[in-house]
Amino acid sequence: MSGGEAHVENSVWMRAVLLSGVFLAFGIFSYLTMGVGVANVRHHAYEDAMNDYDEKKAVYNEANADYTESKAAKDSASVALDAAILTYEQANATKFELEDDASATSEALEAADLAVQNASALFGEMYAAYNSANADYTEDYDAYTTAKSDKKTAHYAEMDAHLSYLTWRTAGITILLMCITYTAFLGLGGFLNTIYPDEVEHDDHGYGGDDHEHHGSGSPIIFSLGILLFLMGFPSFQNTLSNLLSGVEANLGDLGLSMLGLTIITAGVANWWREDLPFIGNHEQIATSDPFEGQHIRKAGLWVFIMSEVMVFATFFSAYLRMRTEWCTGWQVANENPNCLVETSPDVFEYQINMLTASDFLRPNGGSLDGLGGHGDFMTMLPGAVNTFALIVSSYTIVLALKTAKAKDWKAPEGFMSVFLPDQKRAVRNYLIVTFLLGSMFIVLKLIEWSHLVAEGFTIGTQAGSIFYISTGAHGVHVFAGLLIMLYLIFKADTVGYDERNGQGIEYFGLYWHFVDLAWVVIFPAFYLY
Repeated sequence: MSGGEAHVENSVWMRAVLLSGVFLAFGIFSYLTMGVGVANVRHHAYEDAMNDYDEKKAVYNEANADYTESKAAKDSASVALDAAILTYEQANATKFELEDDASATSEALEAADLAVQNASALFGEMYAAYNSANADYTEDYDAYTTAKSDKKTAHYAEMDAHLSYLTWRTAGITILLMCITYTAFLGLGGFLNTIYPDEVEHDDHGYGGDDHEHHGSGSPIIFSLGILLFLMGFPSFQNTLSNLLSGVEANLGDLGLSMLGLTIITAGVANWWREDLPFIGNHEQIATSDPFEGQHIRKAGLWVFIMSEVMVFATFFSAYLRMRTEWCTGWQVANENPNCLVETSPDVFEYQINMLTASDFLRPNGGSLDGLGGHGDFMTMLPGAVNTFALIVSSYTIVLALKTAKAKDWKAPEGFMSVFLPDQKRAVRNYLIVTFLLGSMFIVLKLIEWSHLVAEGFTIGTQAGSIFYISTGAHGVHVFAGLLIMLYLIFKADTVGYDERNGQGIEYFGLYWHFVDLAWVVIFPAFYLY
């Protein structure tokens, strides 16, 4: 079907149902391969690393005990040696005084000489004892430092193995949950549309008229009820998902209320999909009053929505920056910021860390500056940078989709790109698909990053953690909502089609998606680099 056709045949709607099955199969396959198969292999490696770390820790504890004992023996021998030296010096001084005293008797001189000899013998004995204790101390110290280094290496190896396990497990679970949502959206949307005959539902929605029904719809009410139920069950939902991602046993029954809410939300969106899809969209309602007089109502509404969202995220940014200036982080201590000096005793000042931010944990070895966090790894740092690139590219692809849809004289490219862009309709669809894939990758990488940060000790229980997870989580919700809308756009592009007369849907979504991208461009330097 081209963009000039209004009908959407039930056979095409069945494609949505079948596509939902593909999503579900892909989600299950991804979970079984990554979340179960590879994750189990990584978990075994993690267990081996834990056992090795336990062994190294036991060796370290024993070496530390020997080192502590030999250090005490050395210190004791050093005290005894110092006492022997003092005794010898005193005896020698007494002998010299007697030798200079003309009245000193021979008996006194002999006694003084004997005292010097005894003191010399004691010194020799204590010196030998000290050398023996020092040799033991040196040997035990070398063993201690070796054991400490081996323990540290084993600890980092254990953490790396744990983070590797979390990477695959989180990726598998995330893809599964996303695909289940996509399946529900496509499957329910396709099913609802197949039960309505085309001749009844889609007769009066073509080009050339103003008779598109902008009637009241029950979809917002259904959608709002779903949101209410989802938020009511969200605390249990969040805790259960957190346990699942962390490999902790979770009660799946706690997901019930929120999953019911998500199901109702999907039903509301699917019903809206059924109502809106056949609408070609070249006869938009126009606002008749200030400040949006002459503008498309849906476009004006979207701008109002975006302005409200700007205020929401501005609250996150301003709160973070306000608190961030009061924190002494690892970076500030490393740069010897005088504001981080704390008087630990009278007239004694030391640099102290009072807060660790995400940026401390995202840098390799950053979180270990004060011994409280993990050492960081490449896969903790990488997702944020990759996601920034992915969203910027996705903004470009959504622009290409709109440009292609509205092009009056569009021509298919030659060469390799002709496979990807064979005609105008499929070019629009494929640009949207690329945008969808980049956004989906963003969500997967985001949850991988979160799992690593939590495992390294950066939790929501701190000021820095709470505002980081709330801000990035709110942005992630906006991204995922955009992905569901994008599924609708992709399906409409593949069925009804978009062209120069009905590209408003892509344009309006593009405004939303650009806002999401812009918010991330601010989030990334504020939360990840500062």
